[in-house]
Amino acid sequence: MSIWELLLAFVVVVLMLVALLANVLVLMCFLYSADIRKQVPGLFILNLTFCNLLMAVSSMPLTLAGIIYKSQPAGDQVCHAVGFLETFLTTNSMLSMAALSIDRWIAVVFPLSYHSKMRYRDAALILSYTWLHSASFPIVAASLSWVGFHHLYASCTLYNKRPEDRTQFVIFTGVFHALSFLLSLVVLCFTYLKVLKVARFHCKRIDVITMQTLVLLVDIHPSVRERCLEEQRRRRQRATKKISTFIGTFILCFAPYVITRLVELSSVVHINAHWGIISKCLAYSKAVSDPFVYSLLRHQYKKTWKDIINKILKRSSINSSALAGESHNRNPPQLNE
Repeated sequence: MSIWELLLAFVVVVLMLVALLANVLVLMCFLYSADIRKQVPGLFILNLTFCNLLMAVSSMPLTLAGIIYKSQPAGDQVCHAVGFLETFLTTNSMLSMAALSIDRWIAVVFPLSYHSKMRYRDAALILSYTWLHSASFPIVAASLSWVGFHHLYASCTLYNKRPEDRTQFVIFTGVFHALSFLLSLVVLCFTYLKVLKVARFHCKRIDVITMQTLVLLVDIHPSVRERCLEEQRRRRQRATKKISTFIGTFILCFAPYVITRLVELSSVVHINAHWGIISKCLAYSKAVSDPFVYSLLRHQYKKTWKDIINKILKRSSINSSALAGESHNRNPPQLNE
């Protein structure tokens, strides 16, 4: 193995381990907290978490083996199953992010009617659509034998080995990425830009009230005035940073891989094998970033983790005290004669 291949294999190992750990943490928070389970977005986050976990235990290990052995690491049936699952999970995770953005849009733009427009039944219907949508493309690809080991990405994925099917495969690939990546990106941009517009409007209203208050309070200390102005600046930046993170991570992780898949269809452009694996690793990195972007860095999940840790430490402390007491009873202190 070359130094590049060793480095790429190391990256895949790190992505796989971090994705497993982070998504298991999200799942534990969901199971522990009743408040998180009551929230409608929790269903979308749970679906996204399962997609990321399955990706980490199915597609990533075979890609690691493909990099190491430079050939198909398993039998045809296993590779076809993993390729089918990889296509399904990637599409499902993209649509889950779009569903989360729609939920935020309704919550921010239509706050008074949110609970009537986004109920558990509505979320279940959206998830049903994402599953049907995500399953349709790998079913078509599997029926046409367009799933297999692709050396450019060292993974089991969409792949056409028959030259006579090239035109049909090009059309299929274009439609697939248009209705998965492009559709999700359009929904993300539309909904989050609407959310940003509302957030900026509210910030302006709060800024006006704050400035009027500062003008009236003539004797206010300069340090207090400065803290108020600094809070204004942070408030304006907070919504922009969050929305830039949602859209930016989606584009950064998925766009290089999707563009590479589309460019690959042209026989004119030659794609370096290392770049193919790098673009695949970028797509895998979304399974690592999602738990932090959508869950673990939020206040509610932080609080849940503190509760879980405190409960574990308290139980450990109780067990230690019980063991110490039992040891003391078994060995009573001896009186000096």
